[in-house]
Amino acid sequence: MSDTESYGFDTLQIHAGAAPDPATGARNTPIYQSTAFVFRDAEHAAALFNLQEVGFIYSRLTNPTVAVLQERIATLEGGVGAVCCSSGHAAQIMALFPLMRPGKNVVASTRLYGGTVTQFSQTIKRFGWSAKFVDFDDLDAVKAAIDDDTQAIFGEAIANPGGYIMDVRAVADVADAAGIPLIIDNTSATPYLCRPIEHGATLVVHSTTKYLTGNGTVTGGCVVDSGKFDWGASGKFPSLSEPEPAYHGLKFAETFGPLAFTFHGIAIGLRDLGMTMNPQAAHYTLMGVETLSLRMDRHVENAEKIANWLEKDARVDFVTYAGLKSSPYFDRVKTVCPKGAGALFTFAVKGGYEACVKLVDSLEIFSHVANLGDTRSLIIHSASTTHRQLTAEQQEAAGAAPNVVRVSIGIEDADDLIRDLDQALSKAVS
Repeated sequence: MSDTESYGFDTLQIHAGAAPDPATGARNTPIYQSTAFVFRDAEHAAALFNLQEVGFIYSRLTNPTVAVLQERIATLEGGVGAVCCSSGHAAQIMALFPLMRPGKNVVASTRLYGGTVTQFSQTIKRFGWSAKFVDFDDLDAVKAAIDDDTQAIFGEAIANPGGYIMDVRAVADVADAAGIPLIIDNTSATPYLCRPIEHGATLVVHSTTKYLTGNGTVTGGCVVDSGKFDWGASGKFPSLSEPEPAYHGLKFAETFGPLAFTFHGIAIGLRDLGMTMNPQAAHYTLMGVETLSLRMDRHVENAEKIANWLEKDARVDFVTYAGLKSSPYFDRVKTVCPKGAGALFTFAVKGGYEACVKLVDSLEIFSHVANLGDTRSLIIHSASTTHRQLTAEQQEAAGAAPNVVRVSIGIEDADDLIRDLDQALSKAVS
């Protein structure tokens, strides 16, 4: 599509990046289930391997089905390019890989998905990287955590599990003043509810497994490049600004300009880390994205109704949904997520840990799974599952205390979901 800025979101989520197949006329993007692609001749092959021409070589690097998805997500996020990969966790490493070196650190929000906290607090140490966890509502603390070795700031637009809304613009201003990129995980919000690049984010990551696919069938991840960061300004990012030995001294920032990060992600990141998205997964996600706005509207509508019901229930201590007027993040929703606060939140059950366990075991419509963003309503007791590797203090900071369950509200009939919660709470609290 040409001039994508003139089209609305509903049109772009169906058409961006796609065209009828030139060989067959197929209207849907085919699954190009091919490992490799034939070169026109030796000169063509050399140009592709030298990054002098864009095309398809080998599906670890580039694949036509995946390429359509990359362009579609980049368009919906308002970025210049994107790199899809095998999972949301892979996307996080892909985002950090060009930025980090041994001895360097990232400043991260305390309100992150438990798996991300583990990845940042434990796994990245094996690369010689480290993370500093800070409450992003305390901007002075964010500023104080930044030192000469800080390479990026990382947060979630809508935090998992609590559904807290991050003030992306305020943290972006801190990142800009420090001359470092801001990376935003936009999984829980999707570009329909929030476009972090418009609020100053440099990079946006997704677990496409969640709302973008929307049907719980495949895993995937994506890194979207805003194209707005000057990677050569400070000398802090030599992978992007200095000569790359594997490409005869090519400088990504100099050669590719706004697309430097995207090309590096493919030519170095996917080449060497191999976190490839398979074409079938891309196909499922493309089908999911086509209905993203329709689903998100229903997700939000249901979440608002159910959160309001839960807040009034005597068996519930509190509800963290930012769409509630009682939430400290209610006013922030209007600027960060003007179409709604999403469908992910937690609530505390009177009776603590044991009551939470009884609740999840008593539900009939809600599925007890370690996932979110499905058309189906999902529930999990984070303290005993996704966040169990964390300390009690980390669980509390992440909004995953022992008396709390996380819900991902689906698109079923909201009254049916309320009845299901009602009967399960009766069993749990009795």
